[in-house]
Amino acid sequence: MAIYRTLYYTDVSIGVGGRITIPQGLRDDLRLAAKDSLTVRVEETSDGRRQMVIWRSEEQEEA
Repeated sequence: MAIYRTLYYTDVSIGVGGRITIPQGLRDDLRLAAKDSLTVRVEETSDGRRQMVIWRSEEQEEA
């Protein structure tokens, strides 16, 4: 089991069409740019609470 230390705890907003806005400071720190791909995982606890975990997708090497 991996244990991570929290570096950010911030709010994001959901806009038109369900788009999520990631704050600029967080994008800069993670070096995210337009067209980068992110992976999303939804976790659920035994009592039904859910959370979303997002990370940068692995780079795919061109064949």
